[in-house]
Amino acid sequence: MNKLFIVKIGGNVIDEPFALASFLDDFAKLSSPLTGHGAKCVLVHGGGKIATAIGEKLGIKPNYTNGRRITDDATVDLVTMVYGGLINKKIVAKLQSLECNALGLTGADGNIIPAIKRPVKDIDFGWVGDVESSRVKVESLQLLLEGKFVPVVAPLTHDEQGHMLNTNADTIASSLAVALSSYYDVRLIYCFEKKGVLENVEDEHSVIQIIDKEKYKRLVAEEKLFAGIIPKIDNAFDAISAGVKEVLIGDAKDILTNVGTNTTGTLIRN
Repeated sequence: MNKLFIVKIGGNVIDEPFALASFLDDFAKLSSPLTGHGAKCVLVHGGGKIATAIGEKLGIKPNYTNGRRITDDATVDLVTMVYGGLINKKIVAKLQSLECNALGLTGADGNIIPAIKRPVKDIDFGWVGDVESSRVKVESLQLLLEGKFVPVVAPLTHDEQGHMLNTNADTIASSLAVALSSYYDVRLIYCFEKKGVLENVEDEHSVIQIIDKEKYKRLVAEEKLFAGIIPKIDNAFDAISAGVKEVLIGDAKDILTNVGTNTTGTLIRN
């Protein structure tokens, strides 16, 4: 099977213009047959801090519960505008300038990622979408990939009833990786500002090179992991269990310029 890299970018990388420009330059090289691997690629991006900053200018205050954004009517309009418009199109325009034939998408475009509005239990998260990999429209994505387009996917899905849904970008990346793993040799890469998963959050050099399920259980039990990294690792294990070849977590430049070597970042495996 052909290799497919699904790369998720977020954190401070997407908030810092210079860091983002550097990342996109490396990403464009990865997909270029002239300067890189000529690999099929999908880019998934976040952008929560930018949405929050613009929302505050518009008088829309962020509301979080347990670290998760509550998406009311005003907020879903805000994130649709910022994620699907401002951030997505700036990324696409920059990639086009680097001769990477990017195409910006949300989950509603081509119906590629239908989702369900999260059911209300203890908390009503509002217009938040939950994705099932089995519902991803693989055929539409294949047409784009085989047509040498590079999909750039915003963290937005839809409920097939006309409503946009705010959806976690890590989850979207994992769901796409799982859905496409039957057709491609998928590498899922989570890029952020750290060198990898750190055993000691105070020590930038304490990167854990390999995490399997047993080591993960031990690290969680010993409370050594930063809480924010745990959902990312959970998504990684879910993806591997469902057929994804491998998952890497770490610094964008280190991973993209050394892709295929597994010499940088943290490798997640069963």
